[in-house]
Amino acid sequence: MPTYRDEAIVLRTHKLGEADRIITLLCRGRGKVRAVARGVRRTSSRFGGRLEPFSHVDVQLALGRSLDVITQAESLHNYGDLLVGDYALYTTGETMLEVADRLMAIENEPSQRQYLLLQGALRVLGRGTSDGPRPAPVILGSYLLRSLAIAGYAPVLDSCARCGLGGPHEWFAPAAGGMVCSSCRPPGSARPDRACWGLMSALITGDWPATRGVSDQVERRAVGLISAFATWHMDHGLRALQLVPQA
Repeated sequence: MPTYRDEAIVLRTHKLGEADRIITLLCRGRGKVRAVARGVRRTSSRFGGRLEPFSHVDVQLALGRSLDVITQAESLHNYGDLLVGDYALYTTGETMLEVADRLMAIENEPSQRQYLLLQGALRVLGRGTSDGPRPAPVILGSYLLRSLAIAGYAPVLDSCARCGLGGPHEWFAPAAGGMVCSSCRPPGSARPDRACWGLMSALITGDWPATRGVSDQVERRAVGLISAFATWHMDHGLRALQLVPQA
């Protein structure tokens, strides 16, 4: 059978039969791929723990009729090792994996940007940025905004999402697409303060220095709005997001 090789991050796994697993991968070149790992649940498996969620691997796959088959896997990093000892970090990472899986709905649709964003977010979550560690909610907020932007669902933060009137405006409505003016705001719109708007703008651009010195209260408000926006535009609630501790 023809084979191909790619770098990938394991998003999730499912049992198949007595000893196999279906592995969902986000590949650098091929996008999301679902493949079978034969015998991986046996203690004698040569893959061992290389194909668990959070694993960053170099994989070789053989093309199959319905599912490709993993023939080789070499571990590059295991981001889970950096997260498993901290509940908040681990559930935040699980949310990232779920978001990546959901946004890459079409298999074999290349999206190197989603792959690189997820890889970078997991690395920052476990090791921090060049200027030190960052709170897990802030990293999650940035990842949600930037992954949604890549998928075409970026919130409007500089003008009214409904009428296009230039901002800044006072209101935020997830169902409307972001910032809204007083004339367009639907019932139940949130009213973030200036610091909250500033943090969301920094998170969507990945401006980590600008997130320094922000109070915990502002972080909570901003990440809460971002989570509401992500939940609305992904049609169904994110299961892992419900487990992330609310500070």
